[in-house]
Amino acid sequence: MIYWLTGQPGAGKTTLAGWIQASFPNKSMIVDGDDIREIFVNKDYSEEGRRKNIEKAQILAKFLHHKGHTVIVSLVSPYRDQREQFKVEMGENLVEIYVHTTNIRGREQFHVNYEEPQTFFVDCDTTDKSEYQTFLELRRKLKI
Repeated sequence: MIYWLTGQPGAGKTTLAGWIQASFPNKSMIVDGDDIREIFVNKDYSEEGRRKNIEKAQILAKFLHHKGHTVIVSLVSPYRDQREQFKVEMGENLVEIYVHTTNIRGREQFHVNYEEPQTFFVDCDTTDKSEYQTFLELRRKLKI
């Protein structure tokens, strides 16, 4: 399975990715947006640069999935068309998780023009909740 956590910076994607990974102690991998930028040396935050990073994350997630890993992706991935295309490609093997908050968390300067998901996603509102409380709610929704 691929769990694709998406949303604005500071919403809680990376933290939740760690909690989800703990649910799959054997053969699970986290693919984080910051790691993708380091691995592929792409610090381009334009739309073109972001799309390239998302494509790389998708390729890596698909590779790891085909090798038998549970993959947890934590990436802003603001472009709905890319996420929707990947959901079609991966079918039942991918769950999109939209992580969002109205809390101020100090990462707002990194926010982008984000296109919220419209179909076939799990909603994860982290507003005014502890990390653990949010994870428990998400775990119930994902049935993990």
